Amino acid sequence: MGTVAAQRTYGGVSARERQTQRRGALLDAALDIIASDGQTKLTVAGLCARAGLNERYYYESFPNRDAVLEALLDRIAEELTAAIALALAAAVKDSRGQAHAAISAGIAVLTDDPRKGRAALITSAATPELRAHTARTVSAFARLVAAEGTGFYGATAPEAVVDFRALYLVGGLVQTLTAWLAGDLAMTREELVDQITEVFVLLGDDLADRYR
Repeated sequence: MGTVAAQRTYGGVSARERQTQRRGALLDAALDIIASDGQTKLTVAGLCARAGLNERYYYESFPNRDAVLEALLDRIAEELTAAIALALAAAVKDSRGQAHAAISAGIAVLTDDPRKGRAALITSAATPELRAHTARTVSAFARLVAAEGTGFYGATAPEAVVDFRALYLVGGLVQTLTAWLAGDLAMTREELVDQITEVFVLLGDDLADRYR
């Protein structure tokens, strides 16, 4: 019984918690490598060396490199979702205040730590599988925008119309951010947030007016 207990906990940390910590360390290392050297430099040996872990711990969490990249994208998406939710809860309760707060919070996640924006930009298009994964993530954020918009304005517009506008907004936002992060759009972060806010408010208010 004592041996089993020792395997389960060590220094007050369970085996599951240690595995979670190692997985987090590997994702931190992946973020560093991709941001500094690109995803082609993301090897098992390099990742484990950067994380300070034995290579066997890599296979404990990930079957291949794409799984690492997908997990990294998912972690960034989770950070975006959490930051946006907090911003919306604290924002002024009008369409412009809500849109500006959410967009500002999301862009801050990708730019306050520039590694995240660079990693998302590089990784999301690295392989056909990752492009498909990114498309699913975009769809998930579009559903979030649709749900938030329906709750804010009231559920009066047809669902298909709401879904269309939400996907249009999120897809356009991703393309715009991609261009901006690549340096192809000459705007400050504040100008970018303001312009994206204008588009979200325009389409949201217009839809509410049409189906009032």
